[in-house]
Amino acid sequence: MKRLFTALVLMCLFSGLRAQMPHDILYMSKNQACFALMYGHSSWNHYWENTLKRENFNIGTHTTQNVMFMGAYGITSRLNVIVSLPYVWTKTNAGNLLGQKGIQDGAVWLKYKAVSVGGFGLHGVIGGSIPVGNYVPDFLPMSIGIKCRTLSGRVIAGYKHKASGLYLSAHGTYTWRGKMNADRDAYLSNDRIYNTNQVSIPNAYDAGVRLGILKKKWQTEVWAERSSCVTGDNIRRNDMPFPTNNMQATVVGWYGKFQPKALGVNARVGYVTDGLNVGQSTGYMVGVLYLMNFKKK
Repeated sequence: MKRLFTALVLMCLFSGLRAQMPHDILYMSKNQACFALMYGHSSWNHYWENTLKRENFNIGTHTTQNVMFMGAYGITSRLNVIVSLPYVWTKTNAGNLLGQKGIQDGAVWLKYKAVSVGGFGLHGVIGGSIPVGNYVPDFLPMSIGIKCRTLSGRVIAGYKHKASGLYLSAHGTYTWRGKMNADRDAYLSNDRIYNTNQVSIPNAYDAGVRLGILKKKWQTEVWAERSSCVTGDNIRRNDMPFPTNNMQATVVGWYGKFQPKALGVNARVGYVTDGLNVGQSTGYMVGVLYLMNFKKK
């Protein structure tokens, strides 16, 4: 009947402040902080029901919007902590399904530069998220989240040419996801009925590459990402999606930032080129950044 938790808000709707995302190779200096307030928008009217690409006139166009606060702080020049908290709301322009709105999941990451030789760097990131808002997770695609705890480990390799600012990076991530409390006494997954409201959510992985230029006042890059669940089932014909579905997506996009001094702006766009059990969404993000120093004089 429809499709997805824009779960992939696309893992992707949010990217980059200056050293402030858990997938980039930039860092805050010691005692330096960057705060951001960002607005994201993602919509789709076609989706993949298993491998079948289709549309649904009972939904029309599905839209997910969010406002996210993010912050990054330099514990040292090689170790940063990053936090985020989004407020999300969903809607459709057809049918009678009511959208949800509310605070979603809070997340925190630690990013560490393990190796730095010339322009080459090797980085490790560990992080996790916990549900904060009181939302209904098993009413996809109107749900604002899946409402389970997560733990992620990521490795990033990157190279930056000092003179030109040209950089290339690649990352790989594995995410462990806990169980979700469904608003039902039993659920169907992989053609089996489970007589419990404790739903096991599939673990997931993602990988991506970024090519860009970073200068003192501005940054621009193009990127591609692939995300997938490790296991999971498919949306049954003409049925609703469920959090146990194996959601996969390939996304390409662009990111840019302009920050001449403490105040700056950034923007990002992304498009799903291929997928499984997900919507073919187009998303964008715009944000305002503010840089602060807490160093003693």
